[in-house]
Formats: sequence, C-alpha cells, structure tokens
Amino acid sequence: MNALPPAVEMRGIVKRFPGVVANDHVDLTVQAGQIHALLGENGAGKSTLMNVLAGLYRPDAGEIRIHGQPVEIRSPRDATRLGIGMVHQHFMLVQPQTVAENIILGLSRPRFRLDMRTIEAQIRELSARYGLEVDPTAYIWQLSVGEQQRVEILKMLYRGADILILDEPTAVLTPQESEELGRTLRHMVQEGRTIIFITHKLDEVMAFSDRVTVLRRGQKVADLVTAETSKRELARQMVGREVVFYIDRSEYPVQDEVKAKARPLLVVENLSALSDKGLPALRGISFEVYPYEILGIAGVAGNGQRELAEVITGLRPATGGRILLCERDATNKPPRHAIDLGLSHIPEDRMHTGLIASMTVCDNLILKEYRRPLLSRLGFLVQRAIALFSDRLIREFEIATPSRDTQLKSLSGGNLQRALLAREIASGGNLMVAVHPTRGLDIGATEWVQRKLLEQRQKGAAILLISEDLDELLAVSDRIAVMYEGKIMGIVPAQEAHVEEIGLMMAGVIPERRGV
Repeated sequence: MNALPPAVEMRGIVKRFPGVVANDHVDLTVQAGQIHALLGENGAGKSTLMNVLAGLYRPDAGEIRIHGQPVEIRSPRDATRLGIGMVHQHFMLVQPQTVAENIILGLSRPRFRLDMRTIEAQIRELSARYGLEVDPTAYIWQLSVGEQQRVEILKMLYRGADILILDEPTAVLTPQESEELGRTLRHMVQEGRTIIFITHKLDEVMAFSDRVTVLRRGQKVADLVTAETSKRELARQMVGREVVFYIDRSEYPVQDEVKAKARPLLVVENLSALSDKGLPALRGISFEVYPYEILGIAGVAGNGQRELAEVITGLRPATGGRILLCERDATNKPPRHAIDLGLSHIPEDRMHTGLIASMTVCDNLILKEYRRPLLSRLGFLVQRAIALFSDRLIREFEIATPSRDTQLKSLSGGNLQRALLAREIASGGNLMVAVHPTRGLDIGATEWVQRKLLEQRQKGAAILLISEDLDELLAVSDRIAVMYEGKIMGIVPAQEAHVEEIGLMMAGVIPERRGV
C-alpha cells in the first residue's frame, strides 16, 4: 500500500516586494493528518509564505503541489476550491455584519433563500463541537478580539477546509483557551484535516505540533521533528542567538522608600460601564496603581478588560464611579484630556486603534507630538525637527524600516509594536495603560517589549498591564488583579501568585485561602 502524498509541497518559493525578498527559495513539506508549526521572528516571511498558499499573493518563482498534484493558486477562491482555508492574524471580518453573516459571506449556497435560523443553528453546533463558543447573532463590532478569532476559525470549518492555516491563532487566547485550542486542533487532525500553525509561542510548538519548520530572514533554516528538538534550540534557530526566557527583575530595582511615599497615579473607584451590546461590562471596579508599579489585569477575553481600558483612556463613557489620573478627575473626559495628563495607551488593536496603516512611519510617530512647540511653530509643522525626532525614535527603539517615509502597513508586527511603544513612551508621562502589548510577537520581540515596560516602571511609571498571557503577567507585574464578568475577583502580589489560583478566579471561583 502506497503512503499518502504530502498534503502540501512548496518548492523554491520566491516572493519579492519593493526593497525586500520576503521568501527566498523556501521549501515546505506538510504531511497529511499532521500539525505542522511554522516558526520565525516577525518579518521572517511566514505569513507571506502562507499568503502565497492561500492565494493572496502570486509567487515570483516556485511550484506548489496539493495532495501530490501540481496546482496554480491564482486567488483565494482557487485556494478554497482546493480545500485550503487561512485564518489571518489581522482578521478579515465585516464589522457591521453578524457572526453568521460573516461565516456565509461569499458562499454560492444557499442560492435563492437564506434560512438564517438554520444557519445559526449549524454554527452553534459547530462551535460547541470544537469548543469555540460564540453567539451567531452577535455583530462583529460587539465582540472581543478573542471572540473574533473564534469566528475566523469557525468560518473556515463551516466552509469545509481540510488544509487549515492558522496565523497566530493563540495570540488572543488565555493559557486555558490555548490548551483547549490544542485539543481542538488534535480533534481536527483525527478527522483527517491538516493544520499549518504559525506561532511565536514555543510552548505551544512543543505541545501541539508534529513537525516544525523555522524561517529566518526569508529563508528556511531548519525542518525538525518536534519530539526530537527543544525550546532552547528552536529559539536559537529562530533568532540566531541565545534567548533569555525569563527576565531577571532584579535588573530593574526600585527604591522601596521612594515607592512607599508615592501617591497613586491611577485611581479607579466603583467604576461601571456598558458593553457595545448595552449590557453591564464593568460592575463596581476599584483599584489603584502606584508609581514604580505594574498592576497586571488577568482574565478570559470578554470579561470587561477591553471596556476597562477604553473607559480609562476616554474611549468609552462610564455609567458610574470615577477615574483619577495623576490626582485629577478624568471621568467621562475626551481622550485628549487623558493625553494632556500624560497618559500613554498601547491599545488592544494596534492596526485599527493604535496606528494608521496608510500613513508613514514618521507621521505615526508624531501623532501625539505634532502640536508641541518642538515640532510646530505658528501652526506650521517644522519638517527638520520632525525628521530628527522620528529618526531618533527609529534608532532608539530599533524599528526596522527602510526609511521614516515608508508606509507603516509594510512593517512586520514586531516593528509595528515598536513604533507604537516608541510614540507612547516618547509622548507620555508616568502613566501607561498597555493592552496585550506582546500579542503576536516572537520571543525576541516579546523580551524587548517586556524590558521596555520594566524600564518605564524603574523610572517611576505606573503601568496598568492588561494581558491574557499569565506567564507575562507573572514575569513583569508587581500585583495581579483578576477580572470575571466585569468584577475584580481578587488582587494578589505577583510573587505569591499561583497559576491554579489565578485560573480559578478567572473562572469566577474565589480561592478560600485568600479570603478575598
């Protein structure tokens, strides 16, 4: 009996963009019925290679075989016809439409009459089957980023894809949700599907994948059986150097006597707010963040974290309670008020809320500073000062860009985050709200961002860090507050926190020994 041919064979794939070779004669073989991890730094060419497979890009050279047959994939429709579906890191959803409408959008059937109740029931069954819970009748704009990720996965499953490409699927999930996704992927493989899993999380590569291919600077540098390698070896192959897995916080000392005398820079008192659906999202939340402190907020996506950040930064009205920024009332004031008080904001969605993709790197870097005397005079921008300012930030924050005049959308995810951090740190004061600041970043970029946060803390900043990555919260936070259904379940010192205890609070259970 002959063995099955590989599900995917890509040979000598070359893809060029102006000024860069994204894929340089890359070979990739993915066996049928396996989970194949694609690993590499931001900008290594992983997403480009998969966009070629998904029909979004045409390769400049190379060939593709699907199940042993040579194919030419000219468009996403061709890829869909071949059973290839891709869940992108930046979601391809229509915000004003419902979950069900997005899932069936573009399908040729049903041709004449839509029975939305039947379609919604099918989606509910599919979501329950794979543990991807989402309301089919909800509008996309009402969903958290994590919930939108589930919609993208369900869309591919609904369309019957047997080769499923997942670009950073766990970037928006908690550790528990990531484990559940791993079981879901295994279930898909047992049903005969093939999974290509793009990720920066080495733990998940080791836990979920059968094989792993490593790309660096557009070239394949390793193709390994996962069981025969290690996290440290994968990290070294990925970044070309030894990587620090756990940051030594003693490198960022804080003077206890100075911290003890400090007054809180952020005070939240009995805060309440509504979600986009008009339902209670925050229910009487109270906490304080002090200088020289990082307060981490843990919780499963959709439990009020997004609304909390938006209320503090002036992007969403509060229905009760108050907010003090630097001892001044900022309740229901516009975002400009918070900015003028020195608040920096790293938003959850860097591409739509934090940055303007169609503008240049330089323009994005000055978005908060252009009104200041340094960069403007008598209502006119001072171009030389702007050039010097942006070049300094590009240099100091190591933003890999051809020039300050490059359109931002051409940068990799890691460099987008560097640009966002550069602007917020340069223009802010001693108070920062950071929402998932390392989401979608490789291990090297994650280490860099976490060090930047600790540097700001060491300088006296008060940082509210909202993250669904418990390892990150435990690594950099001083205290961790856990949110569940819009409430604070408890606040614990990070050095005394246990993953199991935090996990219980994330599920709405108050640990007895804490008495909180």
